[in-house]
Order: sequence, then C-alpha cells, then structure tokens
Amino acid sequence: MESTSENYLIVIKTGDVKGAGTDANVKIALINDAQIRSRDIALDNLWRDDFERGNTDQFPVENLANFGRIDKIELWRDSRGLFDSWFVEKIEVMDSANSETTVFPIHRWIKANTRLVFVKYDCLLPQHDMNKEQRHQELMEKKTKYEMEVKQEGLLPQVKILPDEEAFSDDYKWDITKMKLKLLLQSKIIGLTSEPWKSLDDIVKVYNKSLPLPYGTHNWRSDIEFGSQKLVGCNPNQIRRCTEIPHNLAVDDAMLKPLMENLTIQEAIDSKRLYILNYKILKDLPCSYGRKICAPIALFFVNKELNLMPVAIQLYQDPADDNPVFLPTDPEYTWILAKMWFNNADASFHQSATHLGFTHLVMEAVAVATNRTLSPSHPIFRLLAPHFLYLLAINSRALSKLVSKDGWVDECMSIGREGLFAINARTNSEWRLNVEGSLPADLKNRGVDDPEALPKYHYRDDAVLLYEAIRKYVSEVVEGHYDSPDKLAADHELQGFAELLTKSHGDGGCGIKGVHGNGKFLKTVDLTDAVTALIFTSSVGHAAANFAQYDEYAFPPNYPAFMRHEQPPKDKNPRTEQDVLNCLPHKEMTLSVMVVTKILSDRGTNSLGDFEIQYLYDPIGTKAVKAFKEDLLRIGEIINKRNQQRASPYPYLHPKEVPNAISI
Repeated sequence: MESTSENYLIVIKTGDVKGAGTDANVKIALINDAQIRSRDIALDNLWRDDFERGNTDQFPVENLANFGRIDKIELWRDSRGLFDSWFVEKIEVMDSANSETTVFPIHRWIKANTRLVFVKYDCLLPQHDMNKEQRHQELMEKKTKYEMEVKQEGLLPQVKILPDEEAFSDDYKWDITKMKLKLLLQSKIIGLTSEPWKSLDDIVKVYNKSLPLPYGTHNWRSDIEFGSQKLVGCNPNQIRRCTEIPHNLAVDDAMLKPLMENLTIQEAIDSKRLYILNYKILKDLPCSYGRKICAPIALFFVNKELNLMPVAIQLYQDPADDNPVFLPTDPEYTWILAKMWFNNADASFHQSATHLGFTHLVMEAVAVATNRTLSPSHPIFRLLAPHFLYLLAINSRALSKLVSKDGWVDECMSIGREGLFAINARTNSEWRLNVEGSLPADLKNRGVDDPEALPKYHYRDDAVLLYEAIRKYVSEVVEGHYDSPDKLAADHELQGFAELLTKSHGDGGCGIKGVHGNGKFLKTVDLTDAVTALIFTSSVGHAAANFAQYDEYAFPPNYPAFMRHEQPPKDKNPRTEQDVLNCLPHKEMTLSVMVVTKILSDRGTNSLGDFEIQYLYDPIGTKAVKAFKEDLLRIGEIINKRNQQRASPYPYLHPKEVPNAISI
C-alpha cells in the first residue's frame, strides 16, 4: 500500500505583474531524473483563492513515495473563470525524503490548454534545449508582444505597446503625479506664485524637512565647486583632457597664464593639467517656444591644490565682440552669470543625452531586443533581466508625464521637449556602446583615466570598482555557458540578439553603434564586454546621472535648467545680484523643479546585486551571484573609507545606493 503522507511540497509564486492571477484550474506533472512521469496532479487548496497576483501557494503531494529527484515539470491550465490569465514567477518542488528543493524559474504567462515542459533551473542554450518547438513558439509570440517602434524622429526605437508583465507592481511606490502632490502638501509651500524671487536668500528659506537643503546651496558661487561639479555632479562623464585649443576659442597665453600658475597653454596641455567641455553640439539648437540656449566652451585647469578650476568660458561657438571669453577675474556677478549660462547648457545636455538618451532610451531598445530574440530560458536573458525591472514602465510614464507637450520639460527646461529630442537626435549618431557606453574605453577616449593627472574625479574612481565587479560577474556566467567558440556560433538566439542590436532602424533594428563584435558574438570577450556595458549602464551609469539631480538642480543658481532672461551677458560690464535673479525661474517653477528632481533622486527599488526577482538558479549563475554580492560588499567598504577622506563625500555610486535597473 502506498503511503498517504506528504512526499513532495509544490510551492508556486504567481508573478506580481498586471493580470498575473488566475481563476483557472491548474495541473502539474512531475518528471524524475529517470524521465518517469507522475500522474496529473491538480493544484487546488480547498476554501482558498489560489494563484492571486504576487502570492505564494503551497500544495502537498501524496502517494508518490520513492519517486526520486525531480528533473522536469509539465504545467498547464484551462480557461475557466472570468480571469484565467496566469503569470508564474517560479515553482519549487521540495522532496520530503531528502529535504532537497528543485527550482523551476518560469517568468512566463501560462497559456490555456497548452502543456509546457520546464527543466530544473530553466537555463540552457537553444541548441541544448530538448523542447525546441515550445521555445520557438514562445519567441514568436514574444515578438508580437514586444514590437519595436520609433516614436519620435531621432530617438532609438521603443516598445510599441507596454506589455502587462512590464507594468509596475502593486508595491512599486513611485507615481510621479501622486508623489508630486504629496511632496507639495508636505512642503507646505504650495502658495508659491509666478512672481520672481526678490533675493537669493529668499530661495534658501523655502527648504524644509520634505524638501531639504540641497548640496548645491553650499558654495555655489565658488570656482572650486563649479569645477568639482564637472567631476562629481550629475553630468560627470563629459569632461575631457584638452590636447589642443579649438580654433574658435579666443584665448591666448596672455589671457590664461595668470590663471594657470604662469604656465603657457602648451605647457598646461603637455603636463595634462588642461581640460575642456565643448558643447558645439548645441549650436543653433531648436528649442520649444523659440527659446535659445548657449553652445559654450569652457576650459579647466588642475591647480597645485589638485582642484579643477575654471579658467575661461566662451558662451557661443563663434568668436565675436559680443561673445567675449569670460574669466574668473571678471566682475563677480558677470563671472557668476557666465557660469550659470554654461551650466544651463550642461544641464540641457545632461537631461537629454546623459540621462534620458544614454541610459533610459538605449536600455529600452536593448530590453525590447532581448525579449524579441532571447528565450526566458537563455542564460544571457536571465543575466540581463533583473536590470530591466520597470524600465519600460518608467519610460512610458516619464514620456507621458514629463516629456509630453506642455509637460514638465516644456515648462521647466529652457530647451523644452523640442530641444531635448533634438539633442537626442544629434547625439545618437555619435554614441557608441564600445566607447562612450563602456567605462574603461570612455575614460581613455576622454583622456581622463589617469588619477594622478586628474585627481578628485570620484565618479571615475568609484565607477571603475563597480565596472570591474560587474565584468567579473558577467564573465563567470558567459565563460561557464560558452566553454568553446562553437557554442557561441551555434547559438542562433544570441546571434539574432547581436544582429538586432546593430541593425539600423530602417531595417527594423535598434541602430545601436559600436556593439562589440559588430553584430556577431563569436568571441566570449565581445559578449562579456557588451553585457557588462549594458548592466553597467542600467545600474551605475544611470545612478551617476540620476541620483544627484536634487542636489544639483533644486537650487537654481547652482545648476539652472531654465533661464528666464533669454540674453546671456555680451560684455564684461559689472552685474549685480538682481541680474542673477532676473535669470532665475519664478517661484512656482522653482518649486516644480525642486519637487520633480526630489522624486527622481529617490530610490524605488533594491540596490545592486540584491535582485527583486531572482532569475539565475543554475550552479553557474548562483555561484556568480554569490561572488558578485561579496565583491559589492568589499567595494562598499572601500568607498566608505574614501568618503571619510574626501572633502565632500560622493555617495551616489556606493553599491547600496545603486539600483539594479532604471526604475525611476
């Protein structure tokens, strides 16, 4: 007689995505390592509503004594009930005889009346999958769900319609509109009007517990802070070593020697002490409502105190009598205004390219391509998936709430949405995944990889640690699954992924330039470097661009997104504080900038390596994840020590502060 005691316990986690729960009848069959199939097992707990969204349900299985270790499962459902759709996150089968648990990560919709077979860990290359037809059919269906569409000329393609599984979960805490209203109520300063500010001190008085004093209020007039901002602010990856003076920058030795410790320009260049930011890409930029912004050039010098100091700012590209080169020796408020107009251009580039274009939009194209070409069973899909969490949802929400016509970008940024899209279109043609998108290559390309030549570049120093940890993690997974070049070449899903990333928009691809391997992943080093760049961009790159926003933008004189007076200074005549106030956004707009950048600067998801949803359960993946988490703890300790010694801490790239994905 068979034992009637519990032999197995089946634990099923229904996904926390829109429409995930089901009222259908669900059945499962267990298949052991001898490929013997059990009877059909109905999964139903009496007097309990099983398979609700986000819930975990347990089902004891009896009369299967001595069935052995479970190798596969067969899962299916019917279409009973008003809500029969079902998205399963994972299934665990616990063996009572030996206390072993076998995990089947699913991360799929289970179609009605279709029997699906899953192997333990569900992490294998397509050429090794025995269920090839099931895998092929699944990808065909995902291609119809993850259609690509260029929604705005000049932008990378995005998902045409947001799939239900990409929507925010019930416990995702950020709704931009609701959070904005909540912060406004908490701040108790809703009464701010469209009047201009009467003094700079009046702005400082506005901050409170809900909208705390941002870092930008401290020493914002200081040239040391202005230079440091280019290394540790929210746009830290644009500064580059100056190897020659642009022909259109009207500077000479007589002008700059007194500001560069009596070095000539060539001597400063040769000693790697001269750096430049040149926003020629902003020249003649079309902006919303016919507004204008500068296309400035700025030179910076590393002084004996190892501070990066501004030494010259030219606000437009073409030298002219009404386009002078401003210097730190100019009258105080004249120089302050030149720095503010430069930062207005820097902020415009930051929001358009560094933040939106090079993180949000690049990674949306990659996420859509991943879902169109790689099965959820693919190890590279499982490696990348945690870094796509809420990405498509936040892009959809941000573009509709913030970048819509007459929305926040139109209202609170000089360039408006027209300028934002124009900057994206101009930069897309230049950005390359294997240069600008890959940290070591980017640092080398900009000539800023030498810590002795350019000290106090905290972004670089902390980012390098994280990049190396991510690359080690990716390499373990890649090398573990592709232990021979033949496996790479034979992986048609992976090659389809590489091709789709590089193929032009016109041919239905992402149009991403500089993908390692040039559209074919035939070397593990190319695959490793590409995936490392993508994970780094989704986590570290976005964190650096995003989480300093409140500290930078929330005090408008420090980093003005909007300049109310449309004419920058055209001469060096002395200015006053009133001239600065005339350029600042009015009170109501200032509050809007404060509130939105506060929302964008808060974290809504887990920190790097602490995955909200686990995708890797196979031995290769679990070993790599464990080592990755240990490396991140070690890096956190290093950054803690660094921040104790820094004049001002740089918190934005501490592993605990870097989320896994672009989810805000």
